[in-house]
Amino acid sequence: MKNDTLLDRFLRYVKIDTQSDEESTTYPSTQKQFDLLNLLVDECKELGLSDVSIDKYGYVMATLPSNVAAGSPKVPTIGFVAHVDTSPSASGANVKPNVINNYQGGDITLTGDPSVVLRVSEDKELLNNIGKTIITTDGTTLLGADDKAGIAIIMTAMQTLINTPSIKHGEIKIGFTPDEEIGAGTKYFDIKKFGAEFAYTVDGDTPGELNKETFSADGATVTVHGRNIHPGSAKNIMVNSIKIMADIVTRLPKNMSPETTEGYEPYIHPHVIKGEEEKTTLSFLFRDFKTEGLKDIRTLLEKIIAEVQALHPKSRIELQVSESYRNMKEVVEKEPRGLDAMWEGAKRAGMEPKWVPIRGGTDGSKLSAMGLPCPNIFTGGQNYHGKTEWVSVWGMEKAVETVVNICQIWVEKSN
Repeated sequence: MKNDTLLDRFLRYVKIDTQSDEESTTYPSTQKQFDLLNLLVDECKELGLSDVSIDKYGYVMATLPSNVAAGSPKVPTIGFVAHVDTSPSASGANVKPNVINNYQGGDITLTGDPSVVLRVSEDKELLNNIGKTIITTDGTTLLGADDKAGIAIIMTAMQTLINTPSIKHGEIKIGFTPDEEIGAGTKYFDIKKFGAEFAYTVDGDTPGELNKETFSADGATVTVHGRNIHPGSAKNIMVNSIKIMADIVTRLPKNMSPETTEGYEPYIHPHVIKGEEEKTTLSFLFRDFKTEGLKDIRTLLEKIIAEVQALHPKSRIELQVSESYRNMKEVVEKEPRGLDAMWEGAKRAGMEPKWVPIRGGTDGSKLSAMGLPCPNIFTGGQNYHGKTEWVSVWGMEKAVETVVNICQIWVEKSN
């Protein structure tokens, strides 16, 4: 395993089911995440990393010691972070990765379910991979490039640095987390133990895209309390909470949905619904790059609820709002050296980097809020969380080069 290729590692990792569970009350939310976490402990030790550890929550941490000569200027300790879990949105069990060498363009019909097709018309990034190797699913599961590509990239970068001592680097920390996909990836993350002054998540997508800002996010739950009674004798008595919730949903602004917005545009997104006549709950996602904009979204939903409540006086409608994460921008921009190293690292890898806002969040959002600046690096993956997920091996390789370059640039900037 010590000298496995990037592709070897990635294929090994995606075959391990690590799906997290939003309904779980344990941490991690699923014990099967330990299957990969414990494997990574073994692989870190085999690589020769030091201070390799895993705690009861599943956090794996390890150190690559500095190889800068004694007496040289001190190089800040930097870190790289990726998460092991995959999204609850699609199965992560029995993943059958399909390696397509020398992709020649065109749509790709996935063999496990021919109704699932990767279409160039919907996914222009495919055109940038003609002649290259890509990996798809078989159409029955997600792939898990989010974020097993990030794990493979970090491990391969560490191997590259170990095998190439001429590349000078300071002390480097690596961390692998559970439960990122359900918003709990940093719940028990010990920043002091991790020991980095600046870190990077490797959890992006399109090659060359770098992320220093994310949405600010809140979650909300609307609960409609109705009254159930046998439908045969329900006239003027039943209060159907499902229909009342439908009245709320139909009043949501059509121009503030994920499917109608892009770039810096905010949205309100009905996410998970459960119910019957007596009680219906609906979870919402609030997203805006301006944190103060979340208050406007809440006010909008409150007005809709008040309007619907007036139409159904026999019902009772409740709203609960909780903080999810905040835009990392203000924190990461306080340490320009970290962003400069990221940009220059991608350029040295032959990329044309560009700053792209994340219409979502990463572990880096919360780590930044906790005091560890943590922007995000691309992995080469696309279509995360679904059966059409795929990854570019070239993109992963360029991410490895970028990570290695970043480590070297921090040394240069310290001299």
